[in-house]
Amino acid sequence: MAAKKAAAIKDKYSKTQILADISESTGLSRKEVGAVLEELGILVERHIKKRGCGEFTLPGLLKIVTRKKPAQKAKKGVPNPFKPGELMDVPAKPASIQVKVRPLKKLKEYATS
Repeated sequence: MAAKKAAAIKDKYSKTQILADISESTGLSRKEVGAVLEELGILVERHIKKRGCGEFTLPGLLKIVTRKKPAQKAKKGVPNPFKPGELMDVPAKPASIQVKVRPLKKLKEYATS
């Protein structure tokens, strides 16, 4: 397939419009495109699940990475950044999983063109 120059889209697409546009340009039915996107969502879920590898890459576009954040203990007498001279108490935070979505080279190029 030859690369074609894509025109900018002024308005945000709804899910229906996305499915219709992809089905029109690929020749697949909307139902088939919907099934592909649903399967892509399941694939991402399987990668970033609790016992998964914690990383998923959509080649050329984006990378989804999970990172474990450890629990933080409560702190007392911490300077308040919003009211200088005042002290505040910071409550404890439980351990959590952070999800980051990073753009890759091709996606960055799309944004600048």
